[in-house]
Amino acid sequence: MSLQLPSEVPVSIETVRVRKENVRDVIILCVSVSAAQKWMYGGLHNNILLQYLAWVTYPVVLITFSAGFTQILAPQAVGSGIPEMKTILRGVVLKEYLTFKTFVAKVIGLTCALGSGMPLGKEGPFVHVASLCAALLSKFMALFGGIYLVRCRYYYVWMLSAACAVGVGCCFAAPIGGVLFSIEVTSTFFAVRNYWRGFFAATFSAFIFRVLAVWNKDEETITALFKTRFRLDFPFDLQELPAFAVLGIASGFGGALFVYLNRIIVESMRKQKTINKFLLKKRLVYPAVVTLLVSTLTFPPGFGQFMAGQLTQHESLVALFDNQTWYKQGVAEEFVYSSEVPQAWKHPQVGVFITLLLFIVMKFWMSALATTMPVPCGAFMPVFLIGAAFGRLVGESMAAVFPEGIHADSTVYPIVPGAYAVVGAAALSGAVTHTVSTAVIVFELTGQISHILPVMIAVILANAVAQSLQPSLYDSIIRIQKLPYLPELGWGQEKYNIRVEDIMVRDVRYITLSSSYRDLQEALITGQLKTLALVESKESMILLGSMERSQLQSLLSQQLSRARRLEYLRERAQDNGTHVPTFPQDSPSRTGCGVRFLVCYIKSVYITFVLGTFNSFTFFLKKCIFQIAEWEEQQLDEAVNFNNCKIDPAPFQLVERTSLHKTHTIFSLLGLDHAYVTSTGRLVGVVSLKELRKAIEGSVTVTGVKVRPPLASFRDSGNNSSVSEVTELHKLWSRNRSLLLPREPNLPDLDDQTEQPSEGSLVNETECTELSSQNSPLHTDDQSELPYTDATPQEEHLMQLPCDCTHPLEDGGSEAVSEQCPAPIKEVVTEGIPSPPEGQPE
Repeated sequence: MSLQLPSEVPVSIETVRVRKENVRDVIILCVSVSAAQKWMYGGLHNNILLQYLAWVTYPVVLITFSAGFTQILAPQAVGSGIPEMKTILRGVVLKEYLTFKTFVAKVIGLTCALGSGMPLGKEGPFVHVASLCAALLSKFMALFGGIYLVRCRYYYVWMLSAACAVGVGCCFAAPIGGVLFSIEVTSTFFAVRNYWRGFFAATFSAFIFRVLAVWNKDEETITALFKTRFRLDFPFDLQELPAFAVLGIASGFGGALFVYLNRIIVESMRKQKTINKFLLKKRLVYPAVVTLLVSTLTFPPGFGQFMAGQLTQHESLVALFDNQTWYKQGVAEEFVYSSEVPQAWKHPQVGVFITLLLFIVMKFWMSALATTMPVPCGAFMPVFLIGAAFGRLVGESMAAVFPEGIHADSTVYPIVPGAYAVVGAAALSGAVTHTVSTAVIVFELTGQISHILPVMIAVILANAVAQSLQPSLYDSIIRIQKLPYLPELGWGQEKYNIRVEDIMVRDVRYITLSSSYRDLQEALITGQLKTLALVESKESMILLGSMERSQLQSLLSQQLSRARRLEYLRERAQDNGTHVPTFPQDSPSRTGCGVRFLVCYIKSVYITFVLGTFNSFTFFLKKCIFQIAEWEEQQLDEAVNFNNCKIDPAPFQLVERTSLHKTHTIFSLLGLDHAYVTSTGRLVGVVSLKELRKAIEGSVTVTGVKVRPPLASFRDSGNNSSVSEVTELHKLWSRNRSLLLPREPNLPDLDDQTEQPSEGSLVNETECTELSSQNSPLHTDDQSELPYTDATPQEEHLMQLPCDCTHPLEDGGSEAVSEQCPAPIKEVVTEGIPSPPEGQPE
């Protein structure tokens, strides 16, 4: 049964327009708030103390308000949003994450956070905002029917995938890079059919985003956000490629260090129990202290004058992407600033190298610290800015080494430091996020692809270094928040020798066809599983399907419903010859699986007429409750009727010898959270994301040592498991092939029958031999550890015994017996081979 894909697109132009207008309003508010801070700071230039108060007060108030408002309205709005969207797209349901309250908290909190001037990003929050718009608009459009009315998980995932592309594309007006980046950071396997949906939404979002800038008279036409003017005839020389490669490798180490530093800050705060308890009670203290510290260090008359502290992120990027060298080297080997260098990077006491170095170091740890605040924020833009500064530093160094430029064919081409800034921004951001699409984002951001080869080389090298050292920033946040996730399978050979039987949970909760309602009640009370396996019986354990927890609750509530209780009381009363009043019908709000007992409505007239006194009424009520309890016990002992419930006849199953690599691929491709493990159709275990994650990462003991599963470790102690498995399969195939070979017909002979078993007996011999070997003490899960050549003489004698064997007679002769005898062989294996009686040859 195939899934019919819709011909319509669950992303409309109206949806994109609403999303982009929201994003545009956020940016305008942020710019207005930042301009207000600079206006107050510039108006108090005569008093440094008032300038400091104005410089510090704005960020502290805005960040504190953002943290408090988000915590009160919707704590789910805190953070980036990409890690949570990655989890949601895997099929995990996060409560209250795509609601209207979260949307309001995210928009207002992000506006205040970006307007504060802290080193925070907006790309991750924009992804969350776009996903919120998609989820809310899909619910609204469901009122008008159509494709939005279909409640299917696949349609919802398609909508959110397109929303993620819109959120990334609207940051830099980069539709192509937005689609590719959203795929890389949110999906392990991406459906190609969703490509055009993402491009459709991202293209219109970028178009509307830039058109609004033209209508607002910020731009004359639709252009790139950070326009560069690199030369096109000879953008770079081949001798510069090693410098670009070194820049990419260094960015890889820097990206891994940033992820490690961010995780260490969070984990160190959690390990300090005293500080953690204090911050849980006073949630606004931490963001206020961090903001005060960062604002103090970036105060322009103070330490900020050495690191261009008065520039915003946008102004810093415009300056760093400048293709003019910031100094000229004279005869006296002294650096003379160019007249076109921005005033913020000029300082009479330190050179441009010291300014750029201080800017990189301070912004590095400030960004890692600021992104841990409980406010809506991202980390892409700060990392992008740090990478641009690092590339600018390398470019200025190359200009110092080659002051006259690089000579090529009697033509001198000067070094362009702005090109190194573009390469560094793409490399460092790609290393932190483990993506290659940052190169495409840079091309769309600058409007030029003249340095496509250096950018790609640097990004690939940075990814190779960073992925070998640390997980991506988003995966690190997923681990910190303990969200359900599936880590990537590494290249270690030991991980490929692990099988599902090594990691599965053998204590599986299940129900049978003959289960009673009491069994359902115990299964619902003792566990919180969403689904339960349905097997044929406890003896066979044949897996028939699975049932949702809600279905079991519905079955139990129907069996113990209020209507059935009243019907039982009415029948008892009629048997006793007592009049029974009519009771009100069940209302939807009064029915549910959690209701066990319900006091019946009894008219006061009936109470006075029948019972007379209060004592008799109390006795009657206790008697009714006792009768209902007795009736419930009888109902719980009845067998469950599965005819009127929904059963999944084909739950996801894995064979017990499935490798970890195949299991990881299936879970990643299908977005599974659990799968049943079967052996010849029998349910033997269940494996979930938890067990799979432990198998990939390794179980950590108290001493901090990672321990692998015992069966996998035992399997590694011998030869390669793949070779042994192939050898075993070859032996089985040869044996089965010999049994299926055609033979010439011959006359039956009694002597031949006693010495050579028939074809059917050979089949029985194989079955009995396998049965006996499984019950022997030497039996292991891996049959390759016990080859047939290593068997003892007694075991060789046992393997040669046919199942239709000959039993010794009293007179010392032998007689062919056609009946099977697995019991004597099993006894021989477990207790040793007895010596044959006298007169019987061995």
